[in-house]
Amino acid sequence: MNEPQALNPLAEPRVSAVEAGSADVDAALKNMIRAERGGRLLLLYRVLLNSPPVAFGWLKLFTALRQQTALPGRLRELVILRIAAIHQAEYEFEAHVPFATTEGLADDIIESLHRGEVPAALSEAEQDAVRYTDCMTRDVRVPKPLYDSVARHFRQRDMLELTVLIGAYNMVSRVLVALEIQSEH
Repeated sequence: MNEPQALNPLAEPRVSAVEAGSADVDAALKNMIRAERGGRLLLLYRVLLNSPPVAFGWLKLFTALRQQTALPGRLRELVILRIAAIHQAEYEFEAHVPFATTEGLADDIIESLHRGEVPAALSEAEQDAVRYTDCMTRDVRVPKPLYDSVARHFRQRDMLELTVLIGAYNMVSRVLVALEIQSEH
């Protein structure tokens, strides 16, 4: 497999972003995105607005995963950062560092995740979740002993939500990297 090439952080995405004030996009959808994303219409969503049905579905899926699941926010952000680091999706990593910090992840843990380490400062459940994330992201198939090791910490609902979160954020990182969506600046 080829090493990923460094991207120009100032380059435009491969699919053009829709201008925030564009009359070509449903204003109600833009307002819904802003309402569910802290009042902002982020670059990722401006790119997704090239296909309103995709933008709508994406918004609903990630609103559910980030705001409506039973998973602890700390675990959620741990997983998201790890996936972004594996895929070298810096846009995603940088976007989630503030959320991770708010959820109690210390800078040294965040840096360890970025380097590909399983931070020793994490709980056993969190360490197992990071290993699960690594396996799902890199290998897709999860060996039974690893799954069982993670599942002993969580209810079935949590395992479902954790697994869907990992799968969904792998999609996010892959879309960001493939379309070269890199920076809000």
